[in-house]
Amino acid sequence: MKRVFGVKKDKEPPPSIQDASDRINKRGDNVEEKLKKLDAELSRYKEQIKKTRPGPAQEAIKARAMRVLKQKRMYEGQRDMLYNQTFNLDQIAFASEGLKDAQQTMSALKSANKELKGMMKTVNIQDIDNLQDEMMDMMDVSNEIQETLGRSYNVPDYIDEEELMGELDALEADMGSEADGIPSYLQPDKEEPDLDTEFNLPAAPTGNTTAQGEDEHGLPTVPRASLRS
Repeated sequence: MKRVFGVKKDKEPPPSIQDASDRINKRGDNVEEKLKKLDAELSRYKEQIKKTRPGPAQEAIKARAMRVLKQKRMYEGQRDMLYNQTFNLDQIAFASEGLKDAQQTMSALKSANKELKGMMKTVNIQDIDNLQDEMMDMMDVSNEIQETLGRSYNVPDYIDEEELMGELDALEADMGSEADGIPSYLQPDKEEPDLDTEFNLPAAPTGNTTAQGEDEHGLPTVPRASLRS
């Protein structure tokens, strides 16, 4: 049967936009090469016309230049047409790529939406509110415990501000008297009498004790004034 009717050939896939654009660009490059050759030929004919005197020879050169110029105009028309086709294909390619991006974006959004819906089923707003309330209650209890543990046993609940001010004034007075480096409890009381003057006691001996007499044991002798008193 295959020998009689032959094998059905598979249809070739239609060309893509990129394939068509590449083919048109290749044709445009060929046209550009032909235009460059025609421009070079026209330049050569132009120089020949300048160097040739008016007459049949010059007219023949002009006729060849006119033929080349017509070819150039034809190729320029083809080039413009190819450029327009390439521009249209580029627009279609941009639109196609934009649609593909939109399809991918929609697929991603649908997948994310489905995932979010599944996650939202496991989350209850009421449970979150209850959890927040329980956390606030626990923080309040914790603060009360900290305040209770940090309470001082020696400080009374009520403190007289006037009494505190009096203690503060006394502290300032002590600090003023201790400015010279002598504590207040070591400073002499000015109202107490001088004991040496009251009892007429002799002054303490001064100088080297070795100058006084010594007894049989090598100790300094006691002053007579002390013995009489």
